Amino acid sequence: MRFLARLRRALGARTVPVFDAVLAPATPLAVIGDVHGRADLLFLMLDRLKREAPDHQVILVGDYLDRGEESQEVLEALREQSGLVCLKGNHEAMCLEFLKDPERYGPRWLRNGGLQTLASFGVGGVGQGTDAARLVAARDALAESLGDNAITWLQNLPLSWRSGNVAVVHAAADPELPISLQSEQTLLWGHPNFDRVARQDGVWIVHGHTIVDQARAEAGRIAVDTGAYASGQLSAAIIEKGDLRIVEARLYSS
Repeated sequence: MRFLARLRRALGARTVPVFDAVLAPATPLAVIGDVHGRADLLFLMLDRLKREAPDHQVILVGDYLDRGEESQEVLEALREQSGLVCLKGNHEAMCLEFLKDPERYGPRWLRNGGLQTLASFGVGGVGQGTDAARLVAARDALAESLGDNAITWLQNLPLSWRSGNVAVVHAAADPELPISLQSEQTLLWGHPNFDRVARQDGVWIVHGHTIVDQARAEAGRIAVDTGAYASGQLSAAIIEKGDLRIVEARLYSS
């Protein structure tokens, strides 16, 4: 009997923590996944949310640029819309790095969708293996096309947003740290323990960055990136106290 008691205590000590907090935002939310240059889907989603969630705070998780063909249209639309909360994604960060130091950061950005962004702003003649002079020329042309106001807007995008026990970030959050202490690297690029260790502070994390077939909620994490640029499906999570609903924007061919 003593052996069984010790065994139960030992097993109990190694029990994996379970996340069981009830969704409790302070205000109703609608969180849109990664847009990646799909202005057509963005407009459809914003129109749908106006009809179905008119009183909800609309938040976008970042990655408005790259991969899709309409990055310029997406940025212009988001800057013109009032009342939206737009977070910074790693693709906005890469674009800003390119603007700061095109020779150092340009090759990585171009490999990850930057070519499509340049094209949407009318900047051509740049290849993924281009030389330093062409990278600098492309940076100068992009900066002129963007304008100071748009660049400042990109620089000032917040990294996270929170309402009640719901936090919205671009990529991930370290489950061992409170939201206020998360590093920029983690919020923009992810964390190895994000989908392995359950948070113990009862905070739900809504995020994009990692593509999933269907937006979903699991163990305190709500994933909303459904690869709009390739799948033609932009997803959003409508979140209220104790309730979650997923909606999609698609373009259907006749």
